[in-house]
Amino acid sequence: MEFKELIQITKRLFREYVKKYFFRLLFALSLSIVVAGSTAAIAWLLDPAVKKIFIDKDTTYAYLIPILVIVAFSTKGLSLYFARIHVIKVGAWIQGIIQKQLANKILLSDIQTLEKKHSGKYVSNILYDASLIQNMVSTAVLNLMKDSFTLIALLSVMFYQNWRLALFAIIMMPLSAALARTLGKRIGKATKESGVLAGDLTSFLSEIIRSSQMIRIFQTEKRENLNALNKTDALIDKSIKIQSILIRATPIMEILTGIMIAGFIFFSGTLIAKGELEINNFFSFLTAMMLAYQPIRSLATINMVLYSGAAGAKRVFTVLDEPISIANDTSLPKLEVKKSDIIFKDVSFKYDVTTEKAVSDINFEIKGGTMAAFVGHSGAGKSTIIKLIPRFYDPQKGKIFIDNQDIHSVNLESLRKNIALVSQDVILFDSSIKDNIAYANQSASDEEIVKACQFAAADDFINKMPDKYNTLIGENGVRLSGGQKQRISIARAVLKNSPIILLDEATSSLDAETEQKIQDAINFLTKGRTTLVIAHRLSTILNSDKIYVVDNGKIIGEGKHDELIKNSEVYKNFYEKQIQKN
Repeated sequence: MEFKELIQITKRLFREYVKKYFFRLLFALSLSIVVAGSTAAIAWLLDPAVKKIFIDKDTTYAYLIPILVIVAFSTKGLSLYFARIHVIKVGAWIQGIIQKQLANKILLSDIQTLEKKHSGKYVSNILYDASLIQNMVSTAVLNLMKDSFTLIALLSVMFYQNWRLALFAIIMMPLSAALARTLGKRIGKATKESGVLAGDLTSFLSEIIRSSQMIRIFQTEKRENLNALNKTDALIDKSIKIQSILIRATPIMEILTGIMIAGFIFFSGTLIAKGELEINNFFSFLTAMMLAYQPIRSLATINMVLYSGAAGAKRVFTVLDEPISIANDTSLPKLEVKKSDIIFKDVSFKYDVTTEKAVSDINFEIKGGTMAAFVGHSGAGKSTIIKLIPRFYDPQKGKIFIDNQDIHSVNLESLRKNIALVSQDVILFDSSIKDNIAYANQSASDEEIVKACQFAAADDFINKMPDKYNTLIGENGVRLSGGQKQRISIARAVLKNSPIILLDEATSSLDAETEQKIQDAINFLTKGRTTLVIAHRLSTILNSDKIYVVDNGKIIGEGKHDELIKNSEVYKNFYEKQIQKN
């Protein structure tokens, strides 16, 4: 990272996050001045202490100066404590704001944008990168204020005692600045690489947890364990490199300080011999110089903390600045659903990862209150058609209408409010059964939830659970069977009570008996509602008002079951194969 980029990122951090806490930082700044003054006072007090107590043997000063030393140390300690408290709070608040912004960005981003990046990378942005920014604000800001003022105050004492020695002492400061800049660039590069590795490790861990069954059945534990060791070791090595760079300044600073003190002793000895430096001035100067060592070392490492935080901020800003192509525009009119007719006009869409179109020049019209089914081979484009309706994706060509309203010209929230989806990939939360069903309608009563479950043939198995509706089901419903999870998903759709229902393989994990119950529930659910169904089992869609045959992203046939048996070879083959299986 170049110095210019560091300045730009720091300016943005100040403008968007730090500025709102300016007065708190101003208060910490005033306390830092007190810390600096107290530190300088400690060094200066050695001048009268040596002269009055040890040389003049003045007993009055023997009581006064120790009291003043205690006051100086106490003032320094308390001021530093309160300054740190304020800056730590500011850093933590800024970290919280950034984490909330990232979470909000993830929630509002369109699906296609989110799918470009592994979920583990986003977790790393929220946890790892935000903490780097917090450290940058809380550590670098405080040290920059405190140590800068302290160094200035101590230099003032040093010049007051002897300007020749002071000039000699500050020779090492340009060397420290050059050291800090060099190490800062290295730490920025290493931190950037560390952030990538942390994201990779987070992504890997989330995958092996999610894929635990597959790993065991294919007996790849050793291979995945080796991958875990390699990724962990890579992150550890990078962490060691970062810490090594951070502490690299210490031996160099020690050497520079040793050279300075050796030169100082030699130079001051000649001044004392010439009578140009008193012994009390010598001790006061020496104390100031030794106290200056800590702020000089701290200021030498601030550059590294700044580069490290800027590297994290850069990754965070990359996420926050990503444009949202499918966003809710409150200025657009709300979707007014009356009949819930759905029309596709010349719709084409392709995913970013492929050059081939998932669907091409799709045209159809579904009358409100009817059921339309889509059949075809896997990858034919059926699910893509379903996903275009709630605008999980936007087509590159063509338009989609609901009751003659272009869905791209209406409020997105109002569009999705009128659509319920039951997918073959059921998503459940690590919470109770009741909470998962009520997710569709937070204000639903217990009676409404139970009723929805009864229609979805879920009430029977729920009541056999140890805590019934309050039973915790684990991450993504791990404690439930596939069929149970799908019935909860269907109950959730029933509870939403939307005029448009999308069913993507909604009965794929159900046995024959349960499937019949679900079909009865779907008949109730879809009565008077527009329903689009993707079904693996043709037996569940035979009574659909219209069936569309999809192949290679195109609709190659449409009609009722009897018509397609006569007119569509593809559909006829599908049907005959399923009869043979049964």
